[in-house]
Amino acid sequence: MSPDQLTHRRTTAEGAPGSSVADGRGTPAARRPRRRFGSEHLGRAALVFLMIIVAVPFVFPIWWMITSSMKTTSEILRLPPSLWPESPSFDSYRQVFELQPFAQQYLNSLYIAVLVTVGTMAVAALAGYAFARIRFRGSNALFVLVLVGLLVPSEVTIVPLFRMVNSAGLIDTHWPLIVIPILGAPSVLATFIMRQFFVTLPGELEEAGRMDGLSRFGIFARIALPLSRSALAAVAIFTFLKSWNLYLEPLVYLSSKSNFTLPQALTQYVDAYGGPIWNVQLAATTLTVIPVLIVFIAAQRQFIQGLANSGLKG
Repeated sequence: MSPDQLTHRRTTAEGAPGSSVADGRGTPAARRPRRRFGSEHLGRAALVFLMIIVAVPFVFPIWWMITSSMKTTSEILRLPPSLWPESPSFDSYRQVFELQPFAQQYLNSLYIAVLVTVGTMAVAALAGYAFARIRFRGSNALFVLVLVGLLVPSEVTIVPLFRMVNSAGLIDTHWPLIVIPILGAPSVLATFIMRQFFVTLPGELEEAGRMDGLSRFGIFARIALPLSRSALAAVAIFTFLKSWNLYLEPLVYLSSKSNFTLPQALTQYVDAYGGPIWNVQLAATTLTVIPVLIVFIAAQRQFIQGLANSGLKG
């Protein structure tokens, strides 16, 4: 065998996958990937464990709400508390619909939230596009004036708004809960998010639309609006949650139980002495959070992307 062939065999033997040739630190070379894989696996397990610990404060209240809705009132107030009902019962869910017109109140909140969400998305998209892409005198000053609406608490304007609604004969109707959030201060945040998104759109897209003969509204409807789905998803979730959880305004404008929304309805499950019927209240609350979870799960990816895109440029 020639010297060149002998050198080649030695090199092949040293680099073979199954060889136990040690490195400079005395550690077999074949074991180094296994040790690295073990450390990565341990780090991932530690991260999952940390995420579980962090999630406990958020998941436990939901768990307590659902399980307590299947308990009796005495079991809910018992010390130490139990994490699972001794004798699970769905009788409290039946009482939710027997003690008051909960189905009608559920429908009230649902259609009000949907109308407010759709209306706010339309107004915010138009206003945000105008502030971002249309240059006119005083646009920046007007936009700052619109943002001032975020600094005004709803409690400050509730009295003058009540006088206006009362003079229009709209007390104990749903019109104030639909029109005011769409055209008033609650839509300011939605306008801000849409404006921040439209600022990030390249100007070349509008130039291409103009060359194709599109009008200003055509550019908005065919180019800008379809690209803003992520921002619209963020606006939809924000608006739906705000309308769904609205409490002060329905308390001021509504007086009959058949017109109540869910936040008002939850306060009506009381006994003869005015004390809360805890298991029935928790059952009604469990039914109340279902649409919120559905909306967020359906649009969570667009929601996160919309928040990220809305802060790229100012």
